[in-house]
Amino acid sequence: MGTLKDIKSDFQEELSQQYSVSETEVLFEIFSEEWLGLNRLQLRAALQNPLENEAEGKFKDALRQLKAGVPYQQILGKALFYGLDFVVDNNVLIPRPETEELMEIAVAELQLLTERSKVRSEIDNTSGKHQLKIIDIGTGSGAIAITLKKQFPDAVVYAVDYSEAALQTAAGNAVLHETEINFIHMDYLNSELQGKFDLIISNPPYIGRDEADEIADSVKEFEPKMALFSPVEDALIFYRKIAADSAYHLAEQGIILLEINQKLGPETLELFKEFPSAELLKDLSGNDRFIRVGI
Repeated sequence: MGTLKDIKSDFQEELSQQYSVSETEVLFEIFSEEWLGLNRLQLRAALQNPLENEAEGKFKDALRQLKAGVPYQQILGKALFYGLDFVVDNNVLIPRPETEELMEIAVAELQLLTERSKVRSEIDNTSGKHQLKIIDIGTGSGAIAITLKKQFPDAVVYAVDYSEAALQTAAGNAVLHETEINFIHMDYLNSELQGKFDLIISNPPYIGRDEADEIADSVKEFEPKMALFSPVEDALIFYRKIAADSAYHLAEQGIILLEINQKLGPETLELFKEFPSAELLKDLSGNDRFIRVGI
């Protein structure tokens, strides 16, 4: 029976080729909090404590998987996104921090839209409350759709994906967070949307096939390729379809919010030049990362 200190040493030694010392420290802390309920300060005081066989086995299995390149979120079976835990598996992308930035933009925009709708109702002396309609194209784990539903409980939220397995994971997350989402199994590139939406939001597959060598093996090998790479040579195919659809399916004063390939910012923006308002937004790292379009 080893101690926590022994396990920590194993992590540092066996992961030294894949992670920095600080990254390994963080991984060890994440697993310790999840399986032992110890925060960073408590962990330091408990390093000499012997581990039960079950807990020791979990750490050793995690170390084996980390060495094989498995993302730590898949080892835990969950990922934190916008303050909520989402179940993740190899059928869905692990939500990224950049997508949390997209969520911040979406929440702010929908709050403004709601306020404008309220003001219009007061001016027109109408009591009808506008019900937001949102569609998330390529929902994956459902993180975007479910988070927006949590933020705007009265909204009608649709979530589309080509992968039935991904939709099953997303549906489980919707149950977990007690949210009602209209999940739709759809080959979006070869389908027609129905109705109009106040928000069309998407983080579609946008990595070009020629960029495959630039993507870490831990991503390519353990996350779904269909959610990462464009299905054709044209890396902008999803954005072309969204631009075409939005001309007919974006509601009055509605907005489009998209996460994009940082290498193709101007090219992606050009697809939306016919709209009254279209702008390229940077992420916190200074990369072209989002498109905001309004009418």
